[in-house]
Amino acid sequence: MAADDQFIRGAGMLAVLKVLEDGELYGYAIVEALGRTKGEALHLGQSTVYPMLYNLEAKGLIKSRWDESGTRPRKYYSLTKAGKTRLAEDTDQWREITKAMASLGLAKLGLAKLGLARFDFACFGPSLTTLAYSRVERNTPCSE
Repeated sequence: MAADDQFIRGAGMLAVLKVLEDGELYGYAIVEALGRTKGEALHLGQSTVYPMLYNLEAKGLIKSRWDESGTRPRKYYSLTKAGKTRLAEDTDQWREITKAMASLGLAKLGLAKLGLARFDFACFGPSLTTLAYSRVERNTPCSE
């Protein structure tokens, strides 16, 4: 099930910041990274991601540069200092929201189907439930 527009405005931008946390990527690589998440909530098309990138750049949270050394020019995006700060703040907020939702039984949806007896909230970040699940499924530490 795809998420609605209001959800995507907040969580989608946060997911884009999270994808850029490990380094710069060009626009379509960001679309592909989001498309590799489980479920459909973050499977955002180019028509959604590119306006998000422009918005994040206008807010000073990301910066861009053109690379024309390949077969075609590509615009690469990376986090600014302000973007890193925002990502950290929003990560904390996301964890708090997740804990509150878990107390209502909402964050546990789907865990039984995955055979997961325990869920480590320390792994939970702005990359949303689906990415945290994949970490647990792979039995990898949160710091990966």
